Amino acid sequence: MSTTKKIQSALISVFSKDGLEPIVRKLHEQNVTLYSTGGTEDFIKNLGIPVVPVEDITSFPEILGGRVKTLHPKIFGGILNRQDNESDVQQMKEFDIPQIDLVIVDLYPFEKTVASGASEQDIIEKIDIGGISLIRAGAKNFKDTVIVASVNEYSLLLDLITEQNGSTTLENRRLFATKAFHISSHYDGAIFNYFNTDETIYKESIANGQVLRYGENPHQKGFFFGDFDAMFKKVHGKELSYNNLLDVDAAVNLIAEFKTDGPTFAILKHNNACGLASRKTISEAYLAALACDPTSAFGGVLISNVKIDLATAQEINKLFCEVVIAPAYDNEAIAVLQEKKNRIILVQNEVELPSRQVRTCLNGLLIQDRNNITDNKEHLKTVTITEPTAQEIEDLIFASKICKNTKSNTIVFAKNGTLISSGTGQTSRVDALIQAVDKAKAFGFDLNGASMASDAFFPFPDCVELAKKAGITAVIQPGGSIKDELSINYCNENNLAMVFTGTRHFKH
Repeated sequence: MSTTKKIQSALISVFSKDGLEPIVRKLHEQNVTLYSTGGTEDFIKNLGIPVVPVEDITSFPEILGGRVKTLHPKIFGGILNRQDNESDVQQMKEFDIPQIDLVIVDLYPFEKTVASGASEQDIIEKIDIGGISLIRAGAKNFKDTVIVASVNEYSLLLDLITEQNGSTTLENRRLFATKAFHISSHYDGAIFNYFNTDETIYKESIANGQVLRYGENPHQKGFFFGDFDAMFKKVHGKELSYNNLLDVDAAVNLIAEFKTDGPTFAILKHNNACGLASRKTISEAYLAALACDPTSAFGGVLISNVKIDLATAQEINKLFCEVVIAPAYDNEAIAVLQEKKNRIILVQNEVELPSRQVRTCLNGLLIQDRNNITDNKEHLKTVTITEPTAQEIEDLIFASKICKNTKSNTIVFAKNGTLISSGTGQTSRVDALIQAVDKAKAFGFDLNGASMASDAFFPFPDCVELAKKAGITAVIQPGGSIKDELSINYCNENNLAMVFTGTRHFKH
C-alpha cells in the first residue's frame, strides 16, 4: 500500500480560529469532506463552506455543557482504523464509520487560564478531554492520519496540501505526530504541576528551545530552553552564545541584589564580578566599576540597575565588551552603543525568575530553592567589642551582596560602595583572601579601612589575621563554626569589627 495518502475527509474542532480560514478554503477547493463541532462548525458555515456536524455521524448531541462532543466510537474509529488491516476495514463498513484522514484540533488554554489567576473552577474547565484524546488518536495512527494540534503548524499544513495537491507522505504524517505528542505531553505536564504538591516529583516541559552556535566549547552542541524574549528585548548585536547566556544569568542575579539601591553598575567575567560600584550617577558608577579591574573587563558582560544615558554609553564605547544590559537606554545612548556591530544590547524586562534552580548531576538532576536571602542591617549581629561604623556597615552589606553571587570559596573586599577586589573559586578560604589582597595591590588599591565579606565561616583565625595585616577594619561572615571564638578573640585583640549574619552563601 502506498505511503502517500490523499486527504479526503477532515475533522476540525478548535478553540482558536486564528489562521484557520485559508486551510478550510483550500480543503474545500480540494473537495475534502469537512466534519466539525460547535463554534468551529459555525465558523465554517459562515465562510459559506459545507460542513457536516459531528452529531450527524454519532446520532448523539453534545452533552454536559459541551464536555462531551467528539468522544464516540464512530469518531475515534474513523481516526484510529488501520487501512491495511482487513478486520478494521470490515468493521468500518459494518458500523458505518466514516474515514477521517485529517484532524485539526487545539487544546483549551489551560496554562493561560492558570496564569490569569482564574478560580479553580474555571481552571478545571480548561482541562481538555476531547481535544487531547483526538490528538493522541491521530498521532498514534500517523500511518493513515494527519494530526495538526496547534495553530503553529497551520502554515506547514497549508504549504503541504497546496504543493502536494492534498496528499501527504508518511514522513509528513510522522512529523505532525511528533509535534502533536510534544503538545499533548507539555499540556499534561502543566496540568500535573498545577495539582502536584509532592516536591520529590519533578516534571518540566519547555516548548521554545533554541539552538546555539555551540556549547561551552566549539566541539560541544549547545541549546537554550527558556523564554529569552520575555526577559529581554534585544536591540542590537550578534546571537548570544552559551557562555554569553551564563554570564547574562550571573549578571541578572547579581544586579538584582542592588535593585533598590542607587545607580549601580557591574562588570562580569566568567560569571564573577570583576567590577561593581554604586554612585550618584550611573556614569560615575560605570567608571568606578571599570577601575576595579580594567584588564578583566575586556570582553565582559556589563549591567546597570538604571537607565544608561549618553555619557555612560560614550564611556562604555571605549571598551570592548560582549553584552550590555540595562532596564532602559536613552536613544542617543543606543545609537552610540550600536557603533560596535557585534555588541549585544539588551533591555531587561521586569520578569520574576524561577523559584528553583536546576542542574544536571551524575545521571540525574539537582534541584534547590533559589537563594533569596540578601543580607541587610537587620541580619547583622556584632560579635566583637569594636562595632562597625555606619560606613563600614554599608560596605559590609555591599560586599556581602557581591560575595553571595561569586563562586566559592570567595572573599570580597569593598570600600565606599566599590568592589576593591575578590578571591574567587579557590580551594581554601585563605587562598581566596591572599588572591584578593594581591589583586588589590596589583591595581593600586589601598585596603586600609576596607571591609571584607566571606561566603562561609572561618574555622581558624588565620583569615582575620591576614585581613588585619592587609588593612581591613571590618568583617562580615555567617558564623557558625565551633571555633568562632578564635576569630572573635583575634578581632577583639586587634580592634577589628566583625558581624555575623547567620546565613551561609556558598555558590558552586
